Amino acid sequence: MECMTIDSMDWDGAYRDGGFFDGPPPWNIGEPQPVIADLIRSGAFASDVLDAGCGHGEVSLALAAAGRTVLGVELSETAVAWARRSAAQRGLSRATFEQGDITAFSGHDGRFSSVVDCTLFHALPVDKREAYLRSVHRAAAAGADYYILVFAKGAYPAEMESKPNEVDAYELHAAVGRYFDVDFIRPAPILATVEALPGLPDLVLPFERDELGRLQFPGYLLRARKSESGIA
Repeated sequence: MECMTIDSMDWDGAYRDGGFFDGPPPWNIGEPQPVIADLIRSGAFASDVLDAGCGHGEVSLALAAAGRTVLGVELSETAVAWARRSAAQRGLSRATFEQGDITAFSGHDGRFSSVVDCTLFHALPVDKREAYLRSVHRAAAAGADYYILVFAKGAYPAEMESKPNEVDAYELHAAVGRYFDVDFIRPAPILATVEALPGLPDLVLPFERDELGRLQFPGYLLRARKSESGIA
């Protein structure tokens, strides 16, 4: 894989056949992350839903299968094309997809009753977080629920040349709390199909694997709600 920082990542290359990975990127496990799937089953999301940084669209498709209307927004054209094909193959017309930069997302002011960010936040450059949160706040309806699943600090070794911009709970609360009322932040695993880390092939990560062999990285699940007093 070509060496680059997460902040300069070619996301289309990450999703393209013959790109950086042999097969799908490791964060695409072929279904929603378990903690997000649990939320969908519990009825936590109300239509319309914004799936921020939707990737291959597994969260959007699961939401549509559960009867929700959802818009997935993703930077990679390749990932959006994949998601649209999957929606058509599964007959899930409630799921639509838009290619674009979520940090400059517009045209849907006050539309979404729910927002889900499944492993996008840590993929953003730190200096893009403000623009991202402003875009999501603008798109969210009054009282909208907002869920973020993000890597916790320490999920990846410090010596990695390119790794996600992980957060601790304080950092996450401070960033999101400027725009939304934070209800809770709690530990939650993030599964990935990882055998070895780029540049560190002999490093054994101290995390358990699930029954399918997927590595369980430490993360946080945040739930927040749009506040009318938040920064617009």
